[in-house]
Amino acid sequence: MTMPLSQGPLAAPDTRGRLGAYARLAKLDVWDYYLAFPLAWALAGFSPSALAVLLVFGLGTVCVVAGSVAFDDVTGYRDGSDAANYGPDAPARKLARKPLLTGELSEAEAIRFGWAAAGAGAALWLLAVLIAPFAPLWTVLLAALCLASSVQYSWGLKISYRGWQEVFLAGFGTGLVLVGVGLSTGGLTGFGAVQAVLFGLGPLLFGVYSNTRDAEGDAAVGRPTVAAIVSAQANRAFIAGLTVAEVALVVTAAGLGPAPWWFALAMLPAMGVRVAQLRRGVGLGDLLAARLLGLRAHRATTATLVAVNLILVVGAGS
Repeated sequence: MTMPLSQGPLAAPDTRGRLGAYARLAKLDVWDYYLAFPLAWALAGFSPSALAVLLVFGLGTVCVVAGSVAFDDVTGYRDGSDAANYGPDAPARKLARKPLLTGELSEAEAIRFGWAAAGAGAALWLLAVLIAPFAPLWTVLLAALCLASSVQYSWGLKISYRGWQEVFLAGFGTGLVLVGVGLSTGGLTGFGAVQAVLFGLGPLLFGVYSNTRDAEGDAAVGRPTVAAIVSAQANRAFIAGLTVAEVALVVTAAGLGPAPWWFALAMLPAMGVRVAQLRRGVGLGDLLAARLLGLRAHRATTATLVAVNLILVVGAGS
């Protein structure tokens, strides 16, 4: 199903003004990637000097993500996938989250916003590099890769339309933590790398449930998510495999890797939410509830990782 560009906007349930429309275009209510910065600060030992750098880098990330999702909305509006996934035939979805569909913003306004936000984000990231106590080359290159891939996610190269969506969802979050730690400390521990990967898996493990729900619309416009190109059974196996891999990483890091022996015990509540998510989404087929549980699992994981780092810092200082 595609929506011609000449087709009028879908009816909006509520109009909150242009400022609110831009906030919804930027998806400011979805802040889970921004939790990378409390985690990076924790990995930097809660250093006051690191906090200033991370605040600048974090504000830049808000802008970069806002630009990325704005371009994603423009592309989804043009190819009809948003109309298919958010239209009247999908009443559980919040149409107000798509101000292009509701007619509150035009394509031109959304594109201008996307470039302005991405440009502001790039400038803030550059400022963070300039004021950082450390700026190893790998950190700068990784930040550049995160910026380029974010802007090109649904625009330009359209990497999410070339089979890279799931890789980006995990890689971008992992990269944010790694860059934040690199700028703050100049290096990375093995346990820090494990935590960065666990953080990156969070957006992936709630994104795959959204992709499952949107599989038909994505397939219609040639967006090859795993859910859109494999059978329902294979997609369920893929999601289950990701869940098992996350739990295995926690257990392995505690038992054989760089994490303290009690790390797996500390992560039990967050992993319990993750298993409940798998049961709800794959076992019972309730995709929206599973996505919500995925958000909670990601936030619980991040909070636990921050707490673990705080215990390690306090223990090292005593």
